Amino acid sequence: MRISLLLLFAAMVPARAAEFPIEELPTDPKAAKIVLIAGSNSFKPGEHEYLAGLSVLADLLKQTPGVAPVLAIDWPKKPETLAGAKAIVFFFDGAEKSMVLKEDRLAQIQKLADSGVGIVHFHQVIDYPKDLGERARALAGAAWEKGHSQRAHWIGEFKEFPKHEITKGVTPFKIDDGWLFKLKFVPELKGVTPLLRTTAPKATTDSKSSDDVVGWAFERPNGKSFTFTGCHLHNSLGQEGYRRFLTNGILWSAGVPIPEGGAPVKLGDEDLNKYLKPVVKK
Repeated sequence: MRISLLLLFAAMVPARAAEFPIEELPTDPKAAKIVLIAGSNSFKPGEHEYLAGLSVLADLLKQTPGVAPVLAIDWPKKPETLAGAKAIVFFFDGAEKSMVLKEDRLAQIQKLADSGVGIVHFHQVIDYPKDLGERARALAGAAWEKGHSQRAHWIGEFKEFPKHEITKGVTPFKIDDGWLFKLKFVPELKGVTPLLRTTAPKATTDSKSSDDVVGWAFERPNGKSFTFTGCHLHNSLGQEGYRRFLTNGILWSAGVPIPEGGAPVKLGDEDLNKYLKPVVKK
């Protein structure tokens, strides 16, 4: 029975994620360590691919010299994994299911953020229980709150981008995504730079409001945060502008200089789905 369960689990793990080392610490002490924490649970094939998606981004981050991505599943098992990190990336379920809310993890992340560590939220991780809204805004600049914020699917097209380190080299892209929007931001958007806006087709949102902001940079008093509420579909990473936007955002949060043309994000058209193929252990 135990062997059967192990085989079943192996068949559910994306091949590329299995190939990318888990919690392998950098050997170069000068390297900028970036810890990417992926949820292990799955949704529909190609959707909410936490592990596969962060495995792609980890490989993309390795293309920038001096950067050492470290991938962890659900939460780091080794206490030294988070030590010395320049940034931490979250890509897992949100609200009460969030991995951040278990045990004393939120306090742990707050301590790291207070020391200047960059914080990155992707997709529904920005959905925090209402009673934690203020703490979430202090970390990310905004939070999705039940009873106020909304979520829906539509196709968003992005052709122009404000001037910012994160938008360097970002080319236009068009994606079908599951957006979290109408977020509650910090008062007067202090420290927030909206980077991506998209409006639901049937919405009557004032374009000058923050309700349509789905991607932003946040300069905290003692660090940087980057959030993008999309990331629903794995195949969006096939678009160069999209994956450069995400990669730039992670690097910026870690304090890594971004070249004028943006971070290198080479990925062959035939390679993206390799991250999704199942592995069957012998």
